[in-house]
Amino acid sequence: MKKITAYFVRHGQTMLNHYNKVQGWIDSPLTEKGRADAKRAGEQLKNVQLAAAYSSDSGRAIETARIALRQNPENMNIVSYQYPEFREQCHGYFEGNDLNQMWQFVGAQVKMTSESAVLGTYGLEKARDLIHKADLYGEAESNDMFWERLDRGFNKLRDNSKDGDTVLVVSHGMTIRSIVDRYAPELDEGVATINGSITKLEITDDDIHVDFFNKTDFQS
Repeated sequence: MKKITAYFVRHGQTMLNHYNKVQGWIDSPLTEKGRADAKRAGEQLKNVQLAAAYSSDSGRAIETARIALRQNPENMNIVSYQYPEFREQCHGYFEGNDLNQMWQFVGAQVKMTSESAVLGTYGLEKARDLIHKADLYGEAESNDMFWERLDRGFNKLRDNSKDGDTVLVVSHGMTIRSIVDRYAPELDEGVATINGSITKLEITDDDIHVDFFNKTDFQS
């Protein structure tokens, strides 16, 4: 059975993160702190021998991967790939809106007004369906749509890796947390994925094991 080690890194802080805006498929540049987040992750992973590097096709993830890889000169020849499948979830109509306002609108369906209340009561997967139902254009991803995309990304990763490979994957906060929530729910303590944090996965042909989640002090 093929086994792949994947270090999933959340991109560094962006302008929209800083202003507490909804940021899924739309993009914004890394802030100065965001570039420092990416550099920190790269320094923590610089002793890991990587076979390849992946990111979503969002600019913030691509830039984070480039900064992280530069922390080890031996990474100069690593091939990098951009997979749209590892994007953040799509919020449709709510993209770019104030985050708290989105949750007030979405939560009105279930008489709740905050992200913590909705997620704490319904969990990430049902909350995704609530966002989909609240989207006036019907374009926000439902949970099934999100996982169909993400599973396709994991299968591409499996197909393009050899047994024993170790890879970097730069992705997004809710995407990474959703992976952990599905495969190791005991590790999801209900806190947001930190910009530049590292989550380690062991990916086999038919399963994903989470070694750790959301670390900013990883020592390779």
